[in-house]
Amino acid sequence: MSKDSNGVFQQCTRCVMDTSVDDIIFNENGICNYCTNFLEEAKPITEETEENRKIRLKNFVAQVKQSGKNKPYDCVVGVSGGVDSSWTLVQVVQLGLCPLAVHMDNGWNSELAQNNIANLVRGLGVDLYTHVIDWQEYRALMQAFFDADVIDIELLYDNAMLAVNYQQADRHGVKFILSGVNQATEGMRMPQKWNWFKWDRRNIKALGQRFGHIKLKTFPAMGTLDYIYYEIFKKIKWVSFLDFLPYNKFDALNILEKEFSYKRYPYKHYESIFTRFYQGYLLPKKFNVDKRKLHLSTLVISGQMSREEALESLKGIAYLDEQSLQNDIDYFLKKMQWTPEQLENYLARPEIPHDFYPTEKPFWDFAYRVYQTIKNR
Repeated sequence: MSKDSNGVFQQCTRCVMDTSVDDIIFNENGICNYCTNFLEEAKPITEETEENRKIRLKNFVAQVKQSGKNKPYDCVVGVSGGVDSSWTLVQVVQLGLCPLAVHMDNGWNSELAQNNIANLVRGLGVDLYTHVIDWQEYRALMQAFFDADVIDIELLYDNAMLAVNYQQADRHGVKFILSGVNQATEGMRMPQKWNWFKWDRRNIKALGQRFGHIKLKTFPAMGTLDYIYYEIFKKIKWVSFLDFLPYNKFDALNILEKEFSYKRYPYKHYESIFTRFYQGYLLPKKFNVDKRKLHLSTLVISGQMSREEALESLKGIAYLDEQSLQNDIDYFLKKMQWTPEQLENYLARPEIPHDFYPTEKPFWDFAYRVYQTIKNR
């Protein structure tokens, strides 16, 4: 049970966020700033009329088609095997677009995720590009992140995934990357200390060098200048495509299961064995972070789940059972070449912030301020 600085536990009366989040604030009714801010920021989407939404979608689809005229693809869709990206790919095809599905394989794919992706691309008849990262280099970088005791081990996957999508879009002359990121299931702000800045190529390089003398050879890292190059100069746009559509995760799952033999996961982002282990075990044990609270709260506030159902889902460990957890512990130890004692030592060490090490976050912030100043002139 997580308590605030005064030693008192409190949980939001509307969602399920609680005092495990450092900057959470409750009003006189016990409602937290996280779901309040989410409702406010989501208004342009949640309060949009159906007619306006359809017009906006129609115009956007026409723009994508025009940009891809006489090309084999008019957009890139990153697919992880999760429901959001899978549903995005389905909707994109049904709207008459010609996507290239892009998958980033970091060596931790679950067999279930691989089957879901295979069934999906086969059923839709789309091309799939899979980028397989060199495992030895990736494992060494993961080890460096573990040795650094930083929280966001998934920065490695997320950064490489961004890079691969932009690289493939550029390679094929595509101007749009259509993402499954959306307000309905991911719109609530991630607590600042629960992850790290995803474009931090410098942080990745610095940790790799400091804790393993690793030079990035095959890892497709992406930083601020890369983002500026692709977005500003190449005019490739990353678009949260599902925000153009009414999106209910559970309705989407039912259709995916029925039409594409899709198999669902117990929690969000569990298509990766490491992500499952990271979110379900490492984050709670070492960092006192349970991302289920954020994911379930977003579903509650977007009306896709009751608060009572979310509270029930939070009971116990973030695994189906203890044996499933033990299986993942054994798999992690074998794949990372760790002993049980190494895992215990890692969990016992205190966290060190990412910005204790070199980072390009200040450069990103500066570049963003300059861009906003120029844009608002």
